[in-house]
Amino acid sequence: YDSVIGRAARLAIELAVDDVNADRTVLAATRLSLVAQDTNCSGFLGTIEALELMEKNVVAVIGPQSSGIGHVISHVVNELHVPLLSFAATDPTLSASEYPYFIRTTMSDYFQMNAVASIVDYYQWKEVTAIFADDDYGRGGVSALGDALATRRAKISHKAAIPPNSNTEVINDVLFRANMMESRVMVVHANPDTGMRIFSVANKLQMMASGYVWIVTDWLAAVLDSSASRDLKGMSHIQGLVVLRQHTPESDAKDKFTTKWNNAARSRGINSGLNSYGFYAYDSVWAVARGIDQFLDNGQQVNFSADPRLHRSKDSTLQLSTLKVFDGGEQMLQQLLLTNFTGLTGLVQFGPDRNLVRPAYDILNVGGSGSRLIGYWSNYSGLSVAAPETLYQKPSNASSVAQRLYNVVWPGDSTTTPKGWVFPNNGQPLRVGVPIKASFKELVAGGRGSDNVTGYCIDIFNAAIRLLPYPVPCQFITIGDGKKNPNYDDIISMVADNVCSISFFLPVYVFNHFVISPLICFIFTSPLMQL
Repeated sequence: YDSVIGRAARLAIELAVDDVNADRTVLAATRLSLVAQDTNCSGFLGTIEALELMEKNVVAVIGPQSSGIGHVISHVVNELHVPLLSFAATDPTLSASEYPYFIRTTMSDYFQMNAVASIVDYYQWKEVTAIFADDDYGRGGVSALGDALATRRAKISHKAAIPPNSNTEVINDVLFRANMMESRVMVVHANPDTGMRIFSVANKLQMMASGYVWIVTDWLAAVLDSSASRDLKGMSHIQGLVVLRQHTPESDAKDKFTTKWNNAARSRGINSGLNSYGFYAYDSVWAVARGIDQFLDNGQQVNFSADPRLHRSKDSTLQLSTLKVFDGGEQMLQQLLLTNFTGLTGLVQFGPDRNLVRPAYDILNVGGSGSRLIGYWSNYSGLSVAAPETLYQKPSNASSVAQRLYNVVWPGDSTTTPKGWVFPNNGQPLRVGVPIKASFKELVAGGRGSDNVTGYCIDIFNAAIRLLPYPVPCQFITIGDGKKNPNYDDIISMVADNVCSISFFLPVYVFNHFVISPLICFIFTSPLMQL
């Protein structure tokens, strides 16, 4: 329970159970009981806790907060026909096709990664570096990110996987290698309890400076929202970040619950704040309550029976024969999938893919001691500065022209959109062959060393290089001694042999001829000038 998500969700679930039992319109003749188990984010303990929970003949499970444990527990509930509703397991590989009794009551990272890809496309970046937790949650999210970027003709150029429980030295090595690559657009998909160390290390490596882009998934928003008091020293490491947060519409019910949660947290000595996962946990309890209520209204009975396969293992010291199958599990599952109500998170309804309809995210820009809202992303209309709920009644318009975000203050306190790319530290410079001819030295002339190459063609080439959306280090390689024109066949061979990457051919060749022109002519460069 002692995690960023756990502290918010556990209290929210307890308050939701109290509200359900106090509401006579739902489960009027039945009392909803809560049985809590703590997996400590361990797959091994999660399996044990799940089996112990099943011994108590539960009709639904709410949780877990970890995608990895979600995979483990889903196998248990599938066998015993008990619906599992998770308010925090966002891994898109947790699908209904593999786990039919799994219901995601939060948004899948499939949609979050489409939001990230939309931001990348909006700023016309083509490559990103993915920094992620090397577990089911991280790998599943990054896989979805790669697919989303591919549809926008972008890609993940480098994957920086951080193993679970990594120390600072390991994180430093991973980020150092990432910093050697050409992409300066970093997408961070980690977990709330250890992810902040990434930025501390990145700051020491000077990766939070001007020219870098950091796009962070919703785990960081959960950390910021849960921080009872903002640590300004810690905040200095994350200035200029673009952060996603699950969008929950503003409402009176949401405001009242927030006040209620804060009062309860204060009385219980919880030194943490409420985050969006708490809202989804609260709505998950109400979804279960409504499902059970409809299940009973339809005349269904809550019965359990022994599983013959488990009964054959009665001699085992594990006592698996005590586990029972929920006979009405399929009917309960179908009732839950028909859920349709307005909760704290907005419309709670599942689509054909069993994902929540109308997925949407807030897009935040971290600055100072907090963050500011710069726009939204929704699966309905893409990027917008208008709240998604105001657009659902209008025709969908996700065209590139309609996409919009407010201005961003980037790392280094820069308001200029970073180019997102630099020449990699482990790469080779662009080697340009420069033929030094015996004539027309105004066009190209060279001495010893690449820094001494001058002339009109060189100036035009350098001006064009500066207009590129990323820096390109160049190395001029002089060919010839300036006394005798070089042989062009030899120059072609140098390019083919990778001695040079490119060579000046056309300008030198064309200007070998006499050109008759008017006394006044114009050459259009930037800036425009008359010659």
